[in-house]
Amino acid sequence: MVISRAVEQRRRSAAAILWNKFFPLLNTTTPLLHGATAIICLLVASCGYTVQGWSVSASQGALLEVRSISIDQIINRTYEPGIDDRMRDILTQELIKRGFKVDRSSGYKIYGSINTFELRTLSEKVGVAVEYEVVVSGDFKLRSPSGMVRDLRSGGPFIVSFLSADRLQDVMALREKAIEKALRDLSQELIISIHEP
Repeated sequence: MVISRAVEQRRRSAAAILWNKFFPLLNTTTPLLHGATAIICLLVASCGYTVQGWSVSASQGALLEVRSISIDQIINRTYEPGIDDRMRDILTQELIKRGFKVDRSSGYKIYGSINTFELRTLSEKVGVAVEYEVVVSGDFKLRSPSGMVRDLRSGGPFIVSFLSADRLQDVMALREKAIEKALRDLSQELIISIHEP
């Protein structure tokens, strides 16, 4: 379809008339207005504000509303007896500390396994170990009420070192504290990853 120049010019002038009528301040060509517009554009572009939640899919959005959680089976794949029970206790404490309700009837369930537990000797002094390291790692998942399963980031292994040249009882007490610290670090990492898509 061929449009004549006269028709095209009338359309342009009609659009210009409407523009001038509704936006009279933008029709001035003062440098002050152009400078203010440029500054506003730079401020808006450089403030760092973003609209959150727009890229979250519906399946991931459901995970963002977790308030109540159940701790299902934690499997001990190591030779350290009772580390699964300790992990359950510490994870429960950390969840409660961060405002979650731990409830067996919750639709959201955490489950997983402790895969690595090691007690390493790092240094000796006159044939006696004086520096030790506890290494703990695990794999955990979160199941939503709809049945969707998501891996929780564990960030492990978690390593805690301690020094002791004292009696065996003191070494064992420090070892227990190091295990607790490593399990607490693992629990905190799991809780942080609950709200990450």
